[in-house]
Amino acid sequence: MAARAKPAEGAMTLAEMKEFAGFTAATQRYVRRSLDVGLERDDALSRWSRDVVEAASIRAQARVYERLGDIRALLPNDSDLNAIEPFMAPLVTLSAFDLGQGRLTSFSAYRFLYERLLGAEVRPWLPAAFCSASALPHLHPDLRRKLLQSISEAAATASGWSNRQPSFFPQWVEKIDTNALPN
Repeated sequence: MAARAKPAEGAMTLAEMKEFAGFTAATQRYVRRSLDVGLERDDALSRWSRDVVEAASIRAQARVYERLGDIRALLPNDSDLNAIEPFMAPLVTLSAFDLGQGRLTSFSAYRFLYERLLGAEVRPWLPAAFCSASALPHLHPDLRRKLLQSISEAAATASGWSNRQPSFFPQWVEKIDTNALPN
């Protein structure tokens, strides 16, 4: 007999889907592309590149995302200051790359992507990495302002985080020609 999802799991998955649906089309596209690159799901270059500029961006993203495995392995299990630097430095660098692409324009979009790339265990570290990367000078001041204003006080000062793994991982969806469908 097949295992059934508990009602709470289904409700959480639906909430994740609704959150994703609330992102702009450009953010949704970037999240799906990033998951393909970071989780090595498909040939991201052939699927997502529309021109040479985007192809170069995907190649650069793939090079930066090579550090994901190291970041996962270095994830501190407590607030030991000696464990923070080797973990946070590459996480901030990775975050700075993604935020610099201009498609993740809020903390919620950033958190949505990074929870899927790195797992639920990264949640306590995301506000610090996001704020650090958002404040770096390589970003235009208007984008820095928008990003830093997007993180809520509740997200920045949370006293605890869920350890529930994300369950919705958006993927490419082929467009269907509705004119070709039978009546």
